[in-house]
Amino acid sequence: MRHSMLTDEQAEFLRQEKEALAEIHLALAEIDLSRGGLATLQKAILQLDELFLLVVVGEFNSGKSALVNALLGERVLAEGATPTTSRVTLVKWGEQAAEQVVDENFAVYSYPLALLKELNIVDTPGTNAVIRHHERLTDEFVPRSDLVLFTTSADRPMTESERQFLERILAWGKKIVFVLNKADIFEDGAALGEVRDFVLKHASTLLGDPPEFFPVSARLAQRAQSEADPEERRRLRAASRLDDLEEYIAATLDEATRLQLKLNNPLGVAANLVAEAEETAQAQAEELKEDKETAASLESAVTDYERVLRSELAPRLAEVENILHRLEQRGLDFFDNTLRLSKITQLARGDRVRAQFENQVLADVPQQIEDQVQRLIDWLVQKDLHEWQHVMVYLQRRRARNIELGIGEVGGPRETRRRELIDTVGRTAQTIVESYDRNREASELATSVENAVAQTALLEAGAVGLGALVTLAVLSSTLDITGLLAAGTLAILGFFVIPHKRKQAKDSFRTKTSTLRTKLLGALTTQFTSEAESAVTRMKEGMAPFTRFIRAERERIEKTEATLAGVRQRLSALRARSQAVVNSRPGHKDRSDPQG
Repeated sequence: MRHSMLTDEQAEFLRQEKEALAEIHLALAEIDLSRGGLATLQKAILQLDELFLLVVVGEFNSGKSALVNALLGERVLAEGATPTTSRVTLVKWGEQAAEQVVDENFAVYSYPLALLKELNIVDTPGTNAVIRHHERLTDEFVPRSDLVLFTTSADRPMTESERQFLERILAWGKKIVFVLNKADIFEDGAALGEVRDFVLKHASTLLGDPPEFFPVSARLAQRAQSEADPEERRRLRAASRLDDLEEYIAATLDEATRLQLKLNNPLGVAANLVAEAEETAQAQAEELKEDKETAASLESAVTDYERVLRSELAPRLAEVENILHRLEQRGLDFFDNTLRLSKITQLARGDRVRAQFENQVLADVPQQIEDQVQRLIDWLVQKDLHEWQHVMVYLQRRRARNIELGIGEVGGPRETRRRELIDTVGRTAQTIVESYDRNREASELATSVENAVAQTALLEAGAVGLGALVTLAVLSSTLDITGLLAAGTLAILGFFVIPHKRKQAKDSFRTKTSTLRTKLLGALTTQFTSEAESAVTRMKEGMAPFTRFIRAERERIEKTEATLAGVRQRLSALRARSQAVVNSRPGHKDRSDPQG
């Protein structure tokens, strides 16, 4: 007797299949699959080391337990007119007859019958009870089964509960054989044919193709087993038609077919999980399109906001520069008109010259600059508020649309996190908008601008306000031209000194106003640019958790799709190779023969 029923090639493939399925299980465990599905796959993988599994299902009183006993050739399970099987029962080999009740819905029955060393059988309650209470059967044993005997009673063929249960197990792609028990109640073949056509018609509607169909009488088969008269035993056995079913099972479960079923079963379970995962990934990818559009819209809004701030800031600051340019031109004109020999007397009086300078040159420049800077501040504050309002309204509309379409309302922790992030960004925007104090924001920004200008060393400490800073800077230029020359000296040297002093004053004024312009505009540009960048940064930080989540989700889904595609390809290759090795009988070596 060989220790192994496999050829060397088949044994090697079995080893490789186990390794491949273990790797596939690990790969699927890293993606978003239910623990139940992974557990089912793990059990199907373990089945490669277990016995063949036959599941018997059908309506109450269809004679399932009697059929199991008839197939086993002994009265292993209890039978009766009332329900005798209230639990899903696994029948397996054991050294002595014993029943282990695992829970109220499941029991294991051991029996010392040689056939059970090769074949495990699952007996079930009625399909109506299974549908209500026995998910273990549909979620555990049917996926693991190699053959399902769908038993229906000749006196009540294809009940509604049987049809419903059949629909539930079709998804697992199991081979289903229809057994019509109690076929001995028909007096002629016409009545049996009518029931046969009825069953096959309804079964074909669900299965797509007519299934294998066997009319039997478990009662007659059991009578034959206990009949002492050989002739009567043969008659009863033939009348039971059980031989046809047994021959079919034997032919289906011969060495090659049985091995093929065992090898392909976990591959089918894995393929089913992959299909479910692909459907989930596709749904998540579709839902992510909405999120990507939201993230893209938010990021685009921030980019546009940043671009507008940069593009509009320069011309607004140019207005300040223009004010200073006009100031410089008035100052130069003032020196040309004032530093003349004809105005020697006036030049000797510095206070009058200074007053004229303030009136004609300085005029309302400080106020103009303050007003322009204030307009800049108001513009920046309004832009910031408007952008947050835009974000708030956009997310409110998106949230309302999601609720209307039911997007993301059902899901696991990932979908919950996604909704929370959208809500968080929306609440952040709403909080900022509702608490936004324009006057406070403008006042704080004005103070920061004044401090920035003061820190450029334009003036001595102590000046208060941007206008005061500009005034002191401009008036300091007049100190060089007032009271510098006595009238008598100018009278003697006027033709020589005044042109020189005029040029000297203009050069000094030009230099100082240029310095003022450079430093003031530099300080304003730096400060407003910094404030604009801070506003943009605040918006980016407010949206960052959501946009990061979307990017991570996109990467996760792409990785999941790639993983599933690889697993599906690998499963296809394994299924093709299993077919080849099962049929490779030449070159078989008796592994129990050390000399072979």
